[in-house]
Amino acid sequence: SSGEITNGPLLLEHARTGCDLILSTGMATLEEVEQALGVIAFGLIHAGDSEVAPSRDLFAKAFSSELGHKFLKEKVTLLHCTTEYPAPLEEINLRAMLALSETFGLKCGYSDHSQGVTVPIAAVALGAPLIEKHFTLDKTLPGPDHKASLEPIELKEMISSIRATELCLGTSKKEPTPSEKGNLIVARKSLVAAEGIRKGEIFTVDNLAIKRPGSGASPMEYWEALGKASQRDYQADEVLN
Repeated sequence: SSGEITNGPLLLEHARTGCDLILSTGMATLEEVEQALGVIAFGLIHAGDSEVAPSRDLFAKAFSSELGHKFLKEKVTLLHCTTEYPAPLEEINLRAMLALSETFGLKCGYSDHSQGVTVPIAAVALGAPLIEKHFTLDKTLPGPDHKASLEPIELKEMISSIRATELCLGTSKKEPTPSEKGNLIVARKSLVAAEGIRKGEIFTVDNLAIKRPGSGASPMEYWEALGKASQRDYQADEVLN
């Protein structure tokens, strides 16, 4: 949890298990996160060698080493977090999640203490691979966490919304989707004859128009067409090919 990020001995014992580790970073600076990751990197590298005495110098060297970074990337997921119950929206700072990921080259998710489901869904939209959210059976129970927690129905709503968000994120490739392709002809437009045009007649701004459907010559060819002679007769509103 965020409260343990400076608890070096506890971090070291966790790291020495060799298990995957989720590290929440509420209240922490980037320097404190780096120090914690140094302890963890040291523990992962020396998991089976308790004879190597821990020290800040060795933690820093482990963090900077190629092997340390490899282990951190394999084993550690960071969580951005605002440690307040409930957390004010203006202090959520979701972009810090991106900063953590970019700074340390690790996966970074989000631990949420805000009210409702908006913020964790937004975090997923920003790329969070993991969400931590408190849940409760009754928000009126005593204790700081309950007000910022979700009751079961809300938790189900959050998960459903997150799954929908993941589905609609898609890829970074920009191209017509399968469903869009079926709408190209209907939605786009073509060059059409604004009036009857005889073969050999010159295309002008007066006898050309742009209308649906998009089954003919693209309107992007409008300027090329101007001044050229028609190769055939066209009736009014007929699509040019």
